[in-house]
Amino acid sequence: MNTVKALKSALVCLVILPRFLVAAFMLWCLDFLCVRKRVLFHHGEEEEEDEDPPLCVSDNNRMFSWESLKAVFHGHKLDWMKSARLGHAAPNSEVVPLAELKRKRILEFARGQRPLYADIADALVVYIEEAHPSDGWISSDAPYQIRKHRSLEERLSAARLMEREAPGCAIVADSMENSSNSAYGAYFDRLYIVQDGKVVYQGGRGPEGYRISELRHWLDQYRERLRDAVIRL
Repeated sequence: MNTVKALKSALVCLVILPRFLVAAFMLWCLDFLCVRKRVLFHHGEEEEEDEDPPLCVSDNNRMFSWESLKAVFHGHKLDWMKSARLGHAAPNSEVVPLAELKRKRILEFARGQRPLYADIADALVVYIEEAHPSDGWISSDAPYQIRKHRSLEERLSAARLMEREAPGCAIVADSMENSSNSAYGAYFDRLYIVQDGKVVYQGGRGPEGYRISELRHWLDQYRERLRDAVIRL
């Protein structure tokens, strides 16, 4: 069994190696400030008129390092091995509510507070492992310096900081087994829409693939379909 698992991991590593090497080369290029400023300025121009968050990188932060390479490889591996697939059943992974230490399943939150598109959708934020921990690929200008979570309580404490910044939004923490992160390939961040237990929208890997505008467009179209159905009736 361990041999099969090892062979599977080796195969995955070989498959994602080309993408990883391209990402590593881009990180190396971004450590040249002239390249970084040009790339980020061009990216900012593209997103000037939409609501997608711009890519922001401090001049003080190194992009090409052992910690950054480990983080990027980890993200690629999770993306390749995730079980969430567009048009297929949504993984019902374990999460932990912030108010209680009782594990629940992610699809149990299909009803609750609705801060966005309240008439047609429930919103849930799943807080996963830190993308830029203070003892890893650190971001020196981050508003909070949080180390890698070593216990569920540490993860819940960090998630409560997020809750302060997004009052009224339902937030849960991923389990320490990282079940949701693994199932949805969420590292660094990712957007999903689940309907009737199926994945109907799967956003790209963040940060560069994190497109709020795409998600909003899908919801707008869905709302129009609902209105058309009511009118026909």
